[in-house]
Amino acid sequence: MLVLNPFIVISWILFAALFPISFYWLRNAYKIFIKKDYSRVALKKEEPPKNPAKWAPFVGFLNLAAGIAIVWAIIGALPFWFIYSYEKWTGIAAVTIWFKLFGEYIIKTHAHPFKVAKNK
Repeated sequence: MLVLNPFIVISWILFAALFPISFYWLRNAYKIFIKKDYSRVALKKEEPPKNPAKWAPFVGFLNLAAGIAIVWAIIGALPFWFIYSYEKWTGIAAVTIWFKLFGEYIIKTHAHPFKVAKNK
């Protein structure tokens, strides 16, 4: 008999959240590489950089790599294959999410350099 404890509930929430996360990231990569839509590239306070086409390959590759890694974690976690243990697929998912967040931050800070105000 399956007993629902917080550990199992959180695991299922994480597993269910991987589907929309991977869809969103792969869709962003598709928009950048195929549709050439740079409207969501390296935004800082909802403002794009001066030259979004320059930063689009970096953001697109980051989205593509992270989306593929999450799909890989989903496939590895499917109960009828048991490719990965619980620790492995959650580790892949967690490291990928953090990698994506830090990667976007690094690209965003390079795309929007600090402006030094001149004293008048």
